[in-house]
Amino acid sequence: MQEKEKVALITGGGTGIGRASSLALARQGIQVAINYSKSAREAQETAREAEKMGVSAITIQADVSRDAEVRAMVKKVMDTWGRIDMLINCAGWSQRTPFNDLEAHTEELWDRNLAINLKGVFFCSRAVADIMKRQGHGAIVIIASVAGITGVGSSIAYAASKAGVICLTKSLARILAPEVRVNAIAPGLVETRWIEGWADADEIREQTLKTTPLKRISTPEDIAEAVCFLATDARMMTGQVLIIDGGKIM
Repeated sequence: MQEKEKVALITGGGTGIGRASSLALARQGIQVAINYSKSAREAQETAREAEKMGVSAITIQADVSRDAEVRAMVKKVMDTWGRIDMLINCAGWSQRTPFNDLEAHTEELWDRNLAINLKGVFFCSRAVADIMKRQGHGAIVIIASVAGITGVGSSIAYAASKAGVICLTKSLARILAPEVRVNAIAPGLVETRWIEGWADADEIREQTLKTTPLKRISTPEDIAEAVCFLATDARMMTGQVLIIDGGKIM
């Protein structure tokens, strides 16, 4: 099958890692369905950039934590192209919360982290699973986090949700094989608009660089490169977690 015939659905595809992944896949000639929840303008701009590369691109609004919206999103992709070859789960949410302040980890904080970061990945993966199985092939890539390995991140709830994503990756890889490969990426700190709003952003960057062997902070494009590898090339990999953090946690 030619790459130009393939279709990728990217959740959270208009910003950050999702945007970089959408454009990297489009650069390979893959049609892209760009999901967004609130970032409509960014998603549309990303679609226009993808179309400049000669592929078709659509944007779809859906809250991935709501199963009905996810199923409607997948139906739209199928109505447009009749196939889904790749699902890239980039949609996520976090709120910086001091680890030692257990009372700050409210029920609302827990619910939102688990709903978007974990439940949303399951809903999206489930919605495409039968389609990919019927096609006889498919690849699911999930953006996890080193927080899910180290237990250190923006909050306890966030780290726990990403640990759940890593477990989910392995579970899905087992039950969807051999037709569908399921892998995850665990980035460390990534230069996205999320960290730009931190009052201590420069301090965090400096601390990260001091403890990172490669002396660089990842960009969304670094992660997108790995997304493309797992989605299109890694034909004997499933159930794996690629850590991309410049060697910080090795």
